[in-house]
Amino acid sequence: MKYDIIIIGSGPGGYVTAIRASQLGFKVAVVEKENLGGICLNWGCIPTKALLKSAQVYDYLKHVDAYGLKAKEIDKDFTAVVQRSRNVADGMSKGVQFLMKKNKIDVLDGLGKVKPGKKVDVTDNKGKTTEYSADHIIIATGARSRELPFLPIDGKKVIGYREAMTLAKQPKKMIVVGSGAIGVEFAYFYNAMGTEVTIVEFLPNLVPLEDIDVSKQFERSFKKSGIKVMTNSSVTSVDTSGNGIKATVKTKKGEEVLEADVILSAVGIKTNIENIGLEDVGIATDKDKILVNSYYQTNIPGYYAIGDVVDGPALAHVASAEGITCVEKIGGLNPEAIDYGNVPGCTYATPEIASVGMTEAEAKEAGYELKIGKFPFSASGKASAAGTTEGFVKVIFDAKYGEWLGCHMIGAGVTDMIAEAVLGRKLETTGHEVLKAIHPHPTMSEAVMEAVADAYDEVIHL
Repeated sequence: MKYDIIIIGSGPGGYVTAIRASQLGFKVAVVEKENLGGICLNWGCIPTKALLKSAQVYDYLKHVDAYGLKAKEIDKDFTAVVQRSRNVADGMSKGVQFLMKKNKIDVLDGLGKVKPGKKVDVTDNKGKTTEYSADHIIIATGARSRELPFLPIDGKKVIGYREAMTLAKQPKKMIVVGSGAIGVEFAYFYNAMGTEVTIVEFLPNLVPLEDIDVSKQFERSFKKSGIKVMTNSSVTSVDTSGNGIKATVKTKKGEEVLEADVILSAVGIKTNIENIGLEDVGIATDKDKILVNSYYQTNIPGYYAIGDVVDGPALAHVASAEGITCVEKIGGLNPEAIDYGNVPGCTYATPEIASVGMTEAEAKEAGYELKIGKFPFSASGKASAAGTTEGFVKVIFDAKYGEWLGCHMIGAGVTDMIAEAVLGRKLETTGHEVLKAIHPHPTMSEAVMEAVADAYDEVIHL
């Protein structure tokens, strides 16, 4: 079997790449060992948002009196919440199946392994191996939960994100190790559903990659919601011999032993680059990543890699963009290389976080003279009416030329608002242009314009 392009992995990198390749006229096959859509659709981006939505609705119902409403006997069905999430994931995976058929893409079920000579072995679940060949082979095998040596995931008491999404019973107490997006989203979900949650972070702040103002606001919000926050702390050992777990946590004040039913390890990801034939082909790797150029070509002609397996933000939208760029280059379209400085990041806990570009600290370190503006949602008419006054929009501009260096948001709906800053930065929009672009009233998005006005000493509603 000969194809123009074979893609190993059908996550948001793989399946999007396949569709774009088909649009360009290539004969395409996708290799998938589990479910179409990969981790994002089946175990990540989509089903977690379904869980979070259920938690948010439950939280709303518990506070309906704040809206002048009354409701009695508010309760939740944890099993039904989990099942809804799985149903959403299943529906999305079926949608990818439809897209594969619509675009005449062959789906090869099994474990893919690259071979020299532009060949791929696919081994199905019965152990049968079939060899395929292609002019171009794209590796998009993604990543999985990273395990710490002293915190091995057993799937029962020490869990990763997969198990956290499908627990048969809601735990009374949970420890979350790590406060990146995965950690804080699950911390919010379980806390909102009634679990007693403690989050342990090694670094000084929660969501440590965010602007410091966002991190501080987020920590205040989490503490206010009842989550115990332990920063500058690390789990050094875990005892799982009893009914639950006992975790020894090292803090600045000394050691503390925490007891819980389960501990969630959310300390990052490990790429899926083992046992897929990289060594046999001679494809170069470094620090758990496949080495590629700006168009995702490896050191071996005809072999490419995209998504979590290459250096860059491990985000679904990044993998999709990389795949499109890769196949457009193969197709001779001469696409523009991705600007990794303009990739938005989103965290979907409550409050939401969204950011793009430099933090204030990064901009200062780069030597810019700054104009910084900030607008709190407490001053927003729409936020007040909606009862979502927590958070703010912060903008950072170069004082000399007006370049939009960064935008950082925390609050309700900000993951939908950040695209304005991404597009503005892509078009090299200046602060004055944002300020003079009329924003609709009353909306949460007005806060972007108001924050820019604050940076230029023209703010009206502060």
